Amino acid sequence: MIRIVLTGGGTGGHIFPLVAVAKKIKELDGSAEFLYLGSRGELEMQAMEENRIPMKYVTGGKMRRYFSVQNFLDFFKIPWGIMQALWHLLWYMPDVIFTKGGYVSVPVAFAAWAYSIPIFTHESDSVPGLANRMIGAVSDRIAISFPRTRRYFAESKVLLTGNPIRDDINQGDKEIFRKRFNLTESQPVILILGGSQGARNINEAIVAILDELLKLGQIIHQTGKSNYKEVIKKARAVGVKEGRDGYYPIEFINPNEMKDVLVVADVVVSRSGSNSISEIAANGKPAILIPLPSAANNHQSMNAYSIAEKGGAIVLEESNIGRNMLRSKIEKILSDKELREKMSRNIKEFYHLDATEKIARGIIDLAR
Repeated sequence: MIRIVLTGGGTGGHIFPLVAVAKKIKELDGSAEFLYLGSRGELEMQAMEENRIPMKYVTGGKMRRYFSVQNFLDFFKIPWGIMQALWHLLWYMPDVIFTKGGYVSVPVAFAAWAYSIPIFTHESDSVPGLANRMIGAVSDRIAISFPRTRRYFAESKVLLTGNPIRDDINQGDKEIFRKRFNLTESQPVILILGGSQGARNINEAIVAILDELLKLGQIIHQTGKSNYKEVIKKARAVGVKEGRDGYYPIEFINPNEMKDVLVVADVVVSRSGSNSISEIAANGKPAILIPLPSAANNHQSMNAYSIAEKGGAIVLEESNIGRNMLRSKIEKILSDKELREKMSRNIKEFYHLDATEKIARGIIDLAR
């Protein structure tokens, strides 16, 4: 039997890969046990409960790169988080720690280092955040998703694996969302994704050109739970009612549904978090990537341009998603079959079929 502690920030980009790797480890070694150490975020609590992974709370101090009074307050959270992590690890005493990064994982990693517990780190983005740069210094092995990330860590620790996502992400059923929204096969489908929490600026840009986009195809629009009512209201204000005329807003697409919505899409408009890119790449979908401007270390822009350099996506900065620019890029992809096929081939290069298994085996080996 091996015991594994999982830890990472509370976003979908951290939580879903942790769960994917945990499932794969369980397939490879049925005796494996898990404990998740993290914050009390709704998404992580739900994911761990659904996958029957016990969870303990750890305080983390966010490390901002700009002046804020919160920096002084959060500074004192870090030692308290380390004390909590030391306590949880003492009682559980795992064989290995698997961390996806994020400020809440820093106390866990340093507590593990104090106990000489091996640490396996995964960095999803092309530019690692401050948390993973710190954790990398005490990690035994570091898996990365982009080749350029090697420069930030000791070469002897690094393995290029790609991003761990669920095995069936490219095995969706087209009929599920066709029937759910009564989609027609005669019109293309435009899928709008703003990350697990939605993206208000992307929502506003889409609503502003809804009348024009609906002339190009049918729209499935993940708005984010907190933005859904606002999007509905604004769409109605421009004469578009949800569920009619080809417009289908949805609060949140859960991980189990993502494969089915991606397979039905002809073009995807998305943020450029590593998880989103990996899922789009697995399905070979032409993409317009709109990086989150406030992302730490500008990592979403670096992710997006890494794909664009290979011809797998078109990148639009958030400041350039005005009425004409966004509509024209979507129209360009939908109207040019040769371009769609080229983008599909190129973005598939960023999908690593065996990433989840490579990481799972690496964690098991380190635990033993």
